[in-house]
Amino acid sequence: MTDVAECCRLNRRRQAIVASARALFIEQGYEHTTLGEIVERAGGSLATVYKLFGNKDGLLEAAVLEPASSGDELVRAAMEAGGTPSAILHRIAVSFDAHFLNSETVALFKIVIARSMSDRAFARQFFDRTVARTRSALERMFSTWHDRGLALNGSPGLLAEFFLDQFVSDVHAEAMSHGRGIARTPERLNARTEFFIAAAGLGDRVSNDTTGSDRR
Repeated sequence: MTDVAECCRLNRRRQAIVASARALFIEQGYEHTTLGEIVERAGGSLATVYKLFGNKDGLLEAAVLEPASSGDELVRAAMEAGGTPSAILHRIAVSFDAHFLNSETVALFKIVIARSMSDRAFARQFFDRTVARTRSALERMFSTWHDRGLALNGSPGLLAEFFLDQFVSDVHAEAMSHGRGIARTPERLNARTEFFIAAAGLGDRVSNDTTGSDRR
């Protein structure tokens, strides 16, 4: 019981430290944030930070990478909700827009870009956790529809790349323009998604959600 209680205590402390670090990195920037400030906000001690993360770089990895891998989860949730490919793609588009273009994600993306200049391994790890994993989830989705008999206008890999690139380019534009480069509206999101659906040849296709038996 003592070991379990200690594990739970450390996990709560870890979550508090990561949340405080993420908030301070966004507010002040990575370079201008000290471990002392993080500890002051989160509670605990520097010894705990070193024990859990090793150093400030290790804490940055946790603060940035841990919440970064949810793109594939959004694809999975949209698929599990069922419906036509058109309905699923609209659902994913709304989820991607809300997740990848919120202010916290964009701020963390700026930190990643700055850090990537001097840390190639960190850059690759972030890419693998975000773009690569999300694109793989989309490719599996398009492959599933193809295997069920839907004729796609393009390979599953190409369609996954094109669909995701809409949101990746928006993140870049948002980060570079500080929120002034994109007029984000539901109408714009809907129009872009409809354009992609038509180009992919999925506008009039029906997918029988999770059962695997499609009908045309």
